[in-house]
Amino acid sequence: MMTPKVHLCFLALLLHSAAGSGLDGKKVPFENLQLDVQEGTPVPHVLCQFQVNQPGVNAFRLNGEGSDVVKISADGWLYLDKTLDWSINDNYIIAVEALVDDEVAEGPIFVTINVLDVNNHAPYFNQSYYTVLVRENAPAGVPFTRVFASDQDNPATPNAQLMYSLVSQIPNKQNTLLFQVDPNTGEISTTEQGEQLLDARQKILFARGEDRSVDALKEKFNHYCPSPNIPYEQNPFFTCVEKAEMRRTNLDPLEDPDYTLIVKVYDMGGESDTALSGNTRVHIAVQPNLWVNPGPITIQEHLEGSYPQVIAEVQSNEPSAIYRLVQKERELRFPFQINADGQILLTEELDREEKDMYILVVMAEDAYENQVDAPMEIQIVVEDVNDNAPVCENEESVFELQEDEPASSLVGQLSAHDSDEEGTLNSLLSYTIMSQQPSTSPDAFTVDSAGRIQALRSLRRRDHQVYTLDVRVNDPVYSVVCKVVVKIIDVNNELPVFEKNDYGSYTLPEDADVGQTVLSISASDDDDPDSGSSFIEFHISAGNDDGVFNVETDGSGVGHVVIAKPLDFETSTSYKLKIDARNPEPLMTGLNYGAESTAFASVTVTDVDEVPEFSMDVLDVAVPENITKGSVLVHVQAKDPEGKEIRFTMEGDAKGWLQLDAATGQITTKEKLDRETLETLELTVTAYEKDNPEKFAERVVSVRLLDVNDNIPKLKETYAFMCLKKVEPVIIRAQDADSPPFSQPFTFTLAYGKKSHNWELKTIDGTTAKLILKKTPTEERTFSLPINIKDNAGMGVTQSVEVQVCTCTELGYCYVAPAEHGYKFGMGATIGLIAGVLVFCGLILVCAAKRSTKDKKNDEEVETDALM
Repeated sequence: MMTPKVHLCFLALLLHSAAGSGLDGKKVPFENLQLDVQEGTPVPHVLCQFQVNQPGVNAFRLNGEGSDVVKISADGWLYLDKTLDWSINDNYIIAVEALVDDEVAEGPIFVTINVLDVNNHAPYFNQSYYTVLVRENAPAGVPFTRVFASDQDNPATPNAQLMYSLVSQIPNKQNTLLFQVDPNTGEISTTEQGEQLLDARQKILFARGEDRSVDALKEKFNHYCPSPNIPYEQNPFFTCVEKAEMRRTNLDPLEDPDYTLIVKVYDMGGESDTALSGNTRVHIAVQPNLWVNPGPITIQEHLEGSYPQVIAEVQSNEPSAIYRLVQKERELRFPFQINADGQILLTEELDREEKDMYILVVMAEDAYENQVDAPMEIQIVVEDVNDNAPVCENEESVFELQEDEPASSLVGQLSAHDSDEEGTLNSLLSYTIMSQQPSTSPDAFTVDSAGRIQALRSLRRRDHQVYTLDVRVNDPVYSVVCKVVVKIIDVNNELPVFEKNDYGSYTLPEDADVGQTVLSISASDDDDPDSGSSFIEFHISAGNDDGVFNVETDGSGVGHVVIAKPLDFETSTSYKLKIDARNPEPLMTGLNYGAESTAFASVTVTDVDEVPEFSMDVLDVAVPENITKGSVLVHVQAKDPEGKEIRFTMEGDAKGWLQLDAATGQITTKEKLDRETLETLELTVTAYEKDNPEKFAERVVSVRLLDVNDNIPKLKETYAFMCLKKVEPVIIRAQDADSPPFSQPFTFTLAYGKKSHNWELKTIDGTTAKLILKKTPTEERTFSLPINIKDNAGMGVTQSVEVQVCTCTELGYCYVAPAEHGYKFGMGATIGLIAGVLVFCGLILVCAAKRSTKDKKNDEEVETDALM
């Protein structure tokens, strides 16, 4: 116990502390309590004072975790005695008891002290420096190492939220950063500039398995820099190369880095001026990237020399890598290989005209076929050589030029091609006219560098009708001669002239046949024969309503007017045809067609008594089979072209279901129709003139009966049996005369919807079900089972099936005693019994034949005994 004087002084100190804090020091009831206290709070620091209701309390006692850092005075003041540290413990739970003369008067209560973190720990890296190797031209943004830092502050607060930053890069030439650090993860990668500029130290290349000793280095040095009079040890160039090679071989990022990065880490997310930080160094040595794409590789087609030939070489960064070559395009021909040293070999000549580019995929793998470097695509370009001669597109090119065309007129485009690479000198063609027949002075034609042939002057057909040219087509090495024929075409300066302009009148019956010639016409043209200028076409330009007539001609000047469509007196009784003669070639400028190129003809159509005409050729009617008697099925309509009265008759109604009104053509029902009896009726209706029955026409009327659900499913058999000793399910089958959807699939159920204790009915498919006896029978018995069968439309009735449980014979049929006749037999059983009887009778006849010497009485006795 403190002396009163000391106690008062201490209490004054605590009160002073409480007053200075402005946070705690409050009086609280003596009950469970939670307090939040910042770590590092100066001590002593008053937390609170407990007020106890129990009289006589003169002391308090603390127990539990934290009782060494928290104290309590005799009058209930709770205070910190030691500084709190969140990283050591973030909460304390202390039991407090109120005492009267060392006896517990009240409590315990529990005080929970939550230690609040403050940013009093700087972040630190898990290594004071890092060493790492990176390959030159490493892809930008792809991490090749990572730095990692920790912070002892509360990770749930910004105090431990870390951000990484690249402070500097040494060396930093031209102020270009080659590296970058992810601010959230600490991953280090190259920048886009680093991907382009990051280079390894120069090196000497050694082949796979090649000696890399000093002697081997001397041989390589002597090959490139021979200096026989200077010892290697005294040659500064050699010693420089030797040191550089040793430095490269024994690359140590720590001792001899290519780059050193200073990386800093901040807490508070780096967003506060009071954030704490830590530093580390990253020493980077750049390794050479040997896995370099040698493409695109250009190879000349038909390359001379022995094969295979080395065309490129690749080298993996893994010395023991196994190389494999894959073709990207699945071609039958793949003339490439790769050997163990990474040399890519061409195995045969290439032909650019066959394939102008290949894409090879080179794989570098370890012994377990795992990739040690990314797959490399190498493009092989086949270089063209001039190995193809020009080719004329046509064996002979024929062009036509109209006479009197002006100079420089285009005659035609000569087509030739070269299979060598387009756009190169190898396929660049030039054209030259070597000869012209018949020859003229000066020449009549010229050809330009693109093969366009033009006339050098105006040409006349009377001078020459045809010219033949030999045109040589050259590439830089090869040439070919193309044949060209130029035909001079006559100018259309003469009009076609009819032999007469009026061909008179013609009379035709309206039933004249289509294609019949009405008249022949003739015209002539004085232009050059066998040319488009003299070719004559005939056109009916007026009076040909509905295109009833047409003119047929072969272009020689003779035409035939023919009937193109049936004539109809009732539609038109006469035609005045205007016929024009024309050339397919346009007339020369200033010349127009006149009256001499036009002719006329008149056609009169006479009336003919024609047969009646139906409004439709074929009538197809569909009606439901349950249509009411007396209903109209169809109204057959016909008329007589001359307007005469007609009547109708009907044939083909074999069932007598229909009747025809002879005056109106209405077909009605007089009996009930049944689709199950006859599905389609093919009727022939005849329309004839009432006063002249010989003038008639026939049409087919097809009446299809549509099914209605007028039949119920029916059992095929109403009797079945089961063997007493071997009970097997009975298969029941049903059929319905209707068609889908009014027939199958059927629904089979035991009648009245009740479950049977003895029987179970299972559907097998749309028409069959299986009847199962669930209990083993003990005696022979006959059951009559009501079964409800419904079709797909839900229509059906309950039907009875008689099932006999009986003792069966060895053949599997019910046994029936000879004197009993009360049981029914199914078809199978009946046939079996008949067959047995017939066999038995046969045996009797055999026996009778063998005993033919006995008298008739004895034979009858034997037969009687056998039947018994």
